Amino acid sequence: MRNAGASIDPPTDPFAAVPLPSRPVRPGARDPNASPGEQSKGGSRLPPGVSPDIFGSSGPGQPAAPSGFGRPGGSAQGPAGLPPAASPPQPWQMAAPPERSPQHDELLSASGGPQQPDLSRFEEPPPRRGRRFLLVVTVLLLLAGLAYAIPAIVMSGKMLPGTRVHGVDIGGLTATEAADRLRDRLPGKAGKEMTLLAAGRKYSLDPEDAGLEFDVVATIGQASSGFPSPTDVWRALTGTTELSPQISVDSGRMDDTVTALAKKIDLKVREGEVTFKDTKPVAVSPRDGRELEQTATAEVLRKAFLGTGAEVQLPVSVIKPKATEETVEKAADDAAEALSGPVTLTSAGRQVQLPVETLAAHLSFEAESAGTMVPVFDAKNALATVESKLVDPAQAPREPTFQIVGVTPELIPGRPGKGVNAEKLADAVSRMVAEGGNRTIPVALTNVKPRVSDAEARKLGIKEKISEFTTTYDCCVPRATNIRTIAKLLDGYLVKPGETFSLNDVIGQRDTARGFVPAPMIQGGRLMNSVGGGISQYVTTMYNAVFFGGLEDVQHVAHEFYISRYPAGRESTVSWPEPDFRWKNDSKYGVLVKTSSTATSVTVAFWSTKRYDIESISSQRYDITPFENATDSGPSCIAMTGQQGFTIDVTRIFKQDGKEVKRETKKTVYKPESNLTCTSTSGPAQDE
Repeated sequence: MRNAGASIDPPTDPFAAVPLPSRPVRPGARDPNASPGEQSKGGSRLPPGVSPDIFGSSGPGQPAAPSGFGRPGGSAQGPAGLPPAASPPQPWQMAAPPERSPQHDELLSASGGPQQPDLSRFEEPPPRRGRRFLLVVTVLLLLAGLAYAIPAIVMSGKMLPGTRVHGVDIGGLTATEAADRLRDRLPGKAGKEMTLLAAGRKYSLDPEDAGLEFDVVATIGQASSGFPSPTDVWRALTGTTELSPQISVDSGRMDDTVTALAKKIDLKVREGEVTFKDTKPVAVSPRDGRELEQTATAEVLRKAFLGTGAEVQLPVSVIKPKATEETVEKAADDAAEALSGPVTLTSAGRQVQLPVETLAAHLSFEAESAGTMVPVFDAKNALATVESKLVDPAQAPREPTFQIVGVTPELIPGRPGKGVNAEKLADAVSRMVAEGGNRTIPVALTNVKPRVSDAEARKLGIKEKISEFTTTYDCCVPRATNIRTIAKLLDGYLVKPGETFSLNDVIGQRDTARGFVPAPMIQGGRLMNSVGGGISQYVTTMYNAVFFGGLEDVQHVAHEFYISRYPAGRESTVSWPEPDFRWKNDSKYGVLVKTSSTATSVTVAFWSTKRYDIESISSQRYDITPFENATDSGPSCIAMTGQQGFTIDVTRIFKQDGKEVKRETKKTVYKPESNLTCTSTSGPAQDE
């Protein structure tokens, strides 16, 4: 039967294949996809042949749904014949498709069965644009990879193209090939002498002497190794890579080179000072000094090696003197006023004068950081000639010494005593020079200890004679008096280990108060009378004792002219205040000076502990120069016998147990002595 009841099979939904819209369309709303005719009927567009009545009422003004439609197997009527209340539509939920009834099936059969609706306009277009973009990107990445990989493979294991070292192209070469090329191309520059510039002077330097060497391995080691990165490939294809040459430095040779340069370049700053010509102050202008900056110089030389070859400017510091020239001149004026006369020293009713000559010899000026010049007086040495007149001899200190009994030195103990306070006297004289004022200065006495204690003297190793020398002179002449006087003053003098003996410091200015007399001495190439003239013979005698005693020669100045009574090249002169005669006791033992003299000879012997046997070898005289004849007149003229000038070398050989330990050679140059004739009556020719 047609309407026998609900079908056992589920109804076929003609809209089952229709995709639901993303959101439900309200009943009665206009479907934007519907045709104008459909929109005029109201409601949504339906497939052909389907009546909207099958859905029941779809809104106000629509006919009610057929009885029994909408709820399977039951009445669609609610209480009192009204349709059941529907739940309010939820915007996030799709409306459930209505249940189909037998009438629904009949209508579908009458219309010829379900038909497939045209849903083409509901389908989304295929993503063609996105696929095309992905394809383009993939192709580009593939091309970029090939653009990197191909040249990277070609460049792998070699220097990148465009790699250069100091103008030498090593691109495309293996490390070994690059090293060979650099060794072949750069050694010429590496061995090239460097021209240095410092303080306006040029100096040449062999880089090898300075320990500079081109390090090929370290230089190549800077280049990229292994498989090149994209950055390396890009740089190789578009630019160049400059590797800095790596330099190895032998620090020891570099230090020696820089030190040698410093000796040539450095100039000690000269502070302004006041010297004395006789007793007249002379201002010596200050002068800038310079000093090579040695650490910075080593770095400059390293960087300049294999450079452009231009002159290398070395770093040099300028050292400014403390005081200006004007300050020095002011100090000279102060000194001139201070030397306007002698200074009188007084003590307990005793008094003595420091003559202008002594003041000038021991007065100096020191530049201070504040830019001032401060007077400094050497009171200790100035007192050497006058202290005995200010202190009772019974109260004066006595130095320990030795007397020779047979061949054995025996100690004579010393003792402390009273002496002038040298520090206070130095301050008083310095104030007098700087401020002026009273030229009479009271001195204070103080307790004075001997230079060497008895205990120290016993430990000095004074046990044997280590050297002795004798020179002769004519009897009964003024110079002989001076020789014997100084010999007496120095007899028994002790020189401690490491101490430097200075004749001018120990004896001081020669004066008549201690027994010196005027005698001829060489000054300015001529013989002139001077107090103490002739003591150079004593100095020559002591110099030979120093020579054969194996002691250190600190300062000796040969005579301007050769004097036949002295051994050529082994003699020395002395004057006040310069030149001085100095030697150093460079042994660990003390040295005792013992002297003796006769009317025609003087002997100096040194007692200590023997260290060396000394041998002297003299060369032949060479560079002979003739003398000239000259005449002079006047009461001060002293005739001189002409003497040729020449040069001679003297070698001192040090031996121990018969074996040579060391040797030293000194050259002495003598000028020709004029054959001077005095036209007026004068004394016989005398030599110093």
